[in-house]
Amino acid sequence: MARPLVLHPDRLFPPGTGTRNLARRLYAAVEHLPIVSPHGHTDPQWFADDTPWANASALLITPDHYVFRMLYSQGIGLEELGIPRRDGTPSTADPRRIWRLFASNYELFRGTPSRLWLDHAFATVFGFTERLDADNADRYYDTITDALAKPEFRPRALFERFNIEVIATTEAPTDQLSHHRKIRESGWKGRVITAYRPDPCVDPEFEGFRANVQQLGTLTGENVLRWKGYLNAHRIRRDYFKTMGATSTDHGHPTARTFAFDATQCQRLLDRAMDGSITTDEAEAFRGQMLTEMARMSLDDGLVMQIHPGAYRNHNARVYADFGRDKGADIPARTDYVRALAPLLGEVGNDRRLSIILFTLDETTYARELAPLAGHYPVLKLGPPWWFHDSVEGMQRFFANVIETAGFYNTVGFNDDTRAFLSIPARHDVWRRIACRFLASLVMEHRLEEAEAHELAVDLAYGLAKKAYRL
Repeated sequence: MARPLVLHPDRLFPPGTGTRNLARRLYAAVEHLPIVSPHGHTDPQWFADDTPWANASALLITPDHYVFRMLYSQGIGLEELGIPRRDGTPSTADPRRIWRLFASNYELFRGTPSRLWLDHAFATVFGFTERLDADNADRYYDTITDALAKPEFRPRALFERFNIEVIATTEAPTDQLSHHRKIRESGWKGRVITAYRPDPCVDPEFEGFRANVQQLGTLTGENVLRWKGYLNAHRIRRDYFKTMGATSTDHGHPTARTFAFDATQCQRLLDRAMDGSITTDEAEAFRGQMLTEMARMSLDDGLVMQIHPGAYRNHNARVYADFGRDKGADIPARTDYVRALAPLLGEVGNDRRLSIILFTLDETTYARELAPLAGHYPVLKLGPPWWFHDSVEGMQRFFANVIETAGFYNTVGFNDDTRAFLSIPARHDVWRRIACRFLASLVMEHRLEEAEAHELAVDLAYGLAKKAYRL
């Protein structure tokens, strides 16, 4: 017999009656605020073409590495889940069978953020009142797949239903942004903007780096074999991204290391990167120099800079060889910020025109490094808990470790950083509930006035993100 699926109105609020009642009041003021999603990885083609998703599996399993990495960890092959292979071989997995496999293993997600997000989507988007399991898998699949064929479940309609004010996607410098142009020319009022993600053209260890840089040169007409031309090419593409709404850049480097070399040293590194002779240490130096260069460019063009370091990418070599990047095998690593960012901050750290948002996968740095840095340097702000820590506990640890030193106004609210479109409202709802829980505790401890808590609740849910990302 299926268990009931109930989203309790007090979920994630504290158990104490007084604090819970205050958290309820705070949450009531922010529950229905518009969603500002300033950094994510949803596909702009969804909104450009507005075509229906094919089926439940294509919507909720195949694009969501949170889902398929858990299933893979229990011995279920990615090919069984319809994940496309790196060589372009199309998947032959039956979508209904994929869904049954997912449903029969749904207990694996107990206690995880994915369970919160999925249950939220099942209940609020599709109206389910029974929890997913093997017995009702086909009914779930048919209900979702049939709904997706209706106009009110197309990407643009859901965008409006979710009350999304703006959403940013993430594209490489060589992307022509044709989907963004199509959205703009369509007359649809939904605001979908891009963000400049230069990693494929600034990381010598990124697959296809040399070809990517050559394409960058072709697009811009710059001689990208010369350091000056290479930097000019990035400037040109950044300007083009701004015409498509970009307000930010995003940098997913292995570490946060930065450098401040002279032009001769930079040219030497570029030469070695382009002829394939660059060493691992030199590749790290090249990436770190480009963080400094991108910060300088942001002084000129006003793009907010996001640094997302600390992931050991593609840790599972076999999965990477067979299926490529972003397949759930990126693992957090210890990350230094104090020494790593010193060269960049020495160059631009006191310039109030610049805004750099720092993220971490290494929570040990919150109180020791990140909060003190953001609590001093005018250019620095702290991004919300990211990726593995986009969770109830992760958010609580973030508030506990950061606010006492950095304060609320050196943080940037929330961004959902997701490829899974239906999880966006759920993720923002979790953040708003945990923020209200934290604020209620401060009021009950007489560390904050209730009126201040109401102002902060709105800022954390909406205002800080708009301001930080210049939206």
